Amino acid sequence: MNKMVTDIPTEAEIVERAQQMIPWLREQADAVEQARMVPEATIQAFKDAGFFRILQPRRWGGYEMSPNVLNKVLMELARGCPSSAWNVMVLGVHPFEVGLLDPRCGDELWSEDDTRLVSSSYAPFGTVEKVEGGYRLNGEWLTSSGCDHAEGGAFVGGRVLENGEQVFRSYWIQRSDFTTEDDWFVVGLGGTGSKKLIIKDVFVPEYRSHVIGAYDEHSHGQVENLYKMPFFYVFYAAVSSVIIGMARGMMDLYIEHMVPRQNINQAVGAAVQDPFIKGKLGEAYAKITGATARVIQNTDEAWSYAAKGELVPLDVRVRHFATNQFTGGDCFDAAHMIFKKTSTRGIWLNSPLQRQMRDILVGANHITQNQDNIGDLLGGHLLGNPLPQPNPFGAKP
Repeated sequence: MNKMVTDIPTEAEIVERAQQMIPWLREQADAVEQARMVPEATIQAFKDAGFFRILQPRRWGGYEMSPNVLNKVLMELARGCPSSAWNVMVLGVHPFEVGLLDPRCGDELWSEDDTRLVSSSYAPFGTVEKVEGGYRLNGEWLTSSGCDHAEGGAFVGGRVLENGEQVFRSYWIQRSDFTTEDDWFVVGLGGTGSKKLIIKDVFVPEYRSHVIGAYDEHSHGQVENLYKMPFFYVFYAAVSSVIIGMARGMMDLYIEHMVPRQNINQAVGAAVQDPFIKGKLGEAYAKITGATARVIQNTDEAWSYAAKGELVPLDVRVRHFATNQFTGGDCFDAAHMIFKKTSTRGIWLNSPLQRQMRDILVGANHITQNQDNIGDLLGGHLLGNPLPQPNPFGAKP
């Protein structure tokens, strides 16, 4: 069913919608953490703003915009409420993944309601068995952010033996295929509702699955160039963008905290005159700006190939995929640097500074921000070492 939309906002318009939501999101951030999930009204506001259509194929009512549009939206939303922005990231990136699948999947998901959302859990916690016509799934998959709002089901990851080799695949399962267990009791990002999915003897047809590392000419979008980019490339950059937004929010809170503050040190007086308070803010700003520029530039460079209908060259994919993973560490360092200058005032539970710091801590702990392992791989690649096999960046050169 063709449901192409003609009223597509510009990048500037949709980013401005996100910016306008920042004060409102900040007001409800504590309540979101206490509820341990994003309220339905907030998800509906995000739907109304078009955030979940940014990477959705046009044939099913989406905008099919550059991934950097979603990245920039996330960088704004996370300034207000990191947990809410994290839900937009997870639920907003999966329309891209649907665009990589057989068109029957998009028809099944969006033919009656093109606003249905899909959550995920990619770590291969459960078991997958190859059977006739598809796959049999069993087990428990952890941390499915936004699953309460995912009426369209979930993508789960799993390794399966095919032709004598272990293959890492993603499988789209229906909402009726799983139950959830509320085990999301964590130190940060507590409002994401990242609950456990329980799957018992579920059959997934082959057309509802794809090899996560695959990278080829396969495309089902109306604007084919968008789907020339690997899914994990888009996903990792989106996670990095949320963390950048969290760090930006930390700077916002720090500035608001410091402007009226008076120091104990009478020689300095106002906090805004303290050279260390100023210096740490300047250094943090530079770190966050550098991380922002890196993610935006990487995605723009990849898009320059995809926009011409070309696959992104392997060397470019390696550099982008690897350097984006340093975002969490850079943003955590920047946020922690200025958090320490808030002294005792920042540690009270009624201070949004401590919540923002905890959210950044958890975001930076995400597997997409594994700078230690990826640094070794990137350095080896730059020195001429062969890439590991199977190639995590996609097999195509």
